Amino acid sequence: MLYNAYEFQRSLLAGASAMANFGAGLLQNPANPFAYMGGGTVLASALEVFAHASAPRGKPAFGLNRTTVDGREVDVVEEVVLRKPFGQLKRFARQGVEGGPKLLIVAPMSGHYATLLRGTVERMLPTCDVHITDWRDAKLVPLSEGRFDLDDYVDYLVEFLEVMGPGAHMLAVCQPSVPAYAVAALMSADKHPCRPKTLTMMGGPVDTREAPTAVNLLATERPFAWFERNVIASVPVTYPGAGRSVYPGFLQLAGFMTMNLGNHMISHFEMFKHLVQGDGESADATMAFYDEYRAVCDMTAEFYLQTIDVVFQTHALPKGELMHRGRRVDPGAITDIALLAIEGERDDISGLGQTKAALTLATALPDAMKQYHMAPSVGHYGIFNGSKWRTKIAPVVEQWIAAHSD
Repeated sequence: MLYNAYEFQRSLLAGASAMANFGAGLLQNPANPFAYMGGGTVLASALEVFAHASAPRGKPAFGLNRTTVDGREVDVVEEVVLRKPFGQLKRFARQGVEGGPKLLIVAPMSGHYATLLRGTVERMLPTCDVHITDWRDAKLVPLSEGRFDLDDYVDYLVEFLEVMGPGAHMLAVCQPSVPAYAVAALMSADKHPCRPKTLTMMGGPVDTREAPTAVNLLATERPFAWFERNVIASVPVTYPGAGRSVYPGFLQLAGFMTMNLGNHMISHFEMFKHLVQGDGESADATMAFYDEYRAVCDMTAEFYLQTIDVVFQTHALPKGELMHRGRRVDPGAITDIALLAIEGERDDISGLGQTKAALTLATALPDAMKQYHMAPSVGHYGIFNGSKWRTKIAPVVEQWIAAHSD
């Protein structure tokens, strides 16, 4: 019922968005005399903001066609290296460039597409052979493909690393820090030849008992049964995954928007002012951000609920109780995978200390193979996107990878 109500509202807003966009274009048309009146400009700008905010969005494109390697521009081509029901391993092949550290960027499965890490990929392309986990929208996966939970997530990462071959590096952004850490422990215990050389964790909820944030408190203040009853919905018949139980992306987006509602309202008001003033470049920058931010996808119910349980409520990993298909995940098994933990001083999603805990858990790993970096004045999004990521944080990652490459 919840999902059907959302789809009905989305259809209405899509029509309203189209009408508002048409009205804004009409008011801005040079042939329209109202376009030269002050009120016409203000109304057109207001309609344009509304049209953008209410427009439906699908999966964005990465759009990374060029990069610079050793001072020369080269073409970049996206390749699907391995396709699985709930996600694919995508590679950004740099044409004419051989070698370079192989890097698997593990995108979060938390309501947004992997394109949220476009800036992360773009910054690492000049120095690394970049691959990324391109997760699929759960509402598009037919029921015949089975289920997908945290155990499957771990299995996918192991298989992706096997396809990439020995000597790869892994970088996990936010939520996947936990399953990526589990992969490191399991593959180390097995002496798997394709275990990563390094694991970089950025703003990840390894131990959410440290400096709990509003997101952490939301997951702990309510019993597990509350999440089962209130945030799980069935995919409508209009999608290939009809009947699948999911945690809808629109609920995740609503939660994130509510957390910083004042900031989002100010951003849209600033966009409106830029449009009135004719500053299209500034308005376009804000629109580009929200085009990505509002593009959301669904998670399978079993993955979402298992994550709530083991990561946020029972803290299974830091307690040494995390299990993978009946086998205990032992952080002490990590002996030769170099660990880098990165946190943002102003992160309101994963508080300070939550990612750093991963270094303490790896009791058998030499201190020389552990590093912690706290980025001053950086929030959660700024850890992996924006100017501070490009100029302050990415060099730390690059140096860590270079120091532990063959």
